[in-house]
Amino acid sequence: MRILLLSSLLALSSLAPALAADNLDRTPVEATTAAGDKVRLYPTGKWEFVDGAKAAEARKRAEQYPENQVRPIEAQGGWVPGSKVLMPGDKDYNRGSLNPKAR
Repeated sequence: MRILLLSSLLALSSLAPALAADNLDRTPVEATTAAGDKVRLYPTGKWEFVDGAKAAEARKRAEQYPENQVRPIEAQGGWVPGSKVLMPGDKDYNRGSLNPKAR
């Protein structure tokens, strides 16, 4: 019992830095490129043009690169290599347990 309690406390203490990190300021910094374009720099390392037309063009260009083709947030599965990514609307999306006893 003591070992279980101790291991639970250790697990919770390891989560504390992650929870404290959520209070970080994520306000972007306004900057200007060498070409004179205004951009927003985010603390995560991402950036975007302030001008909406330039931002849209940059997004369109970025979508062409395979490293930017990531699993959408609303998808299910696909975490294990070789497994299928299920998108909303797929017949297998959010079907729950297939165990008849669980229904």
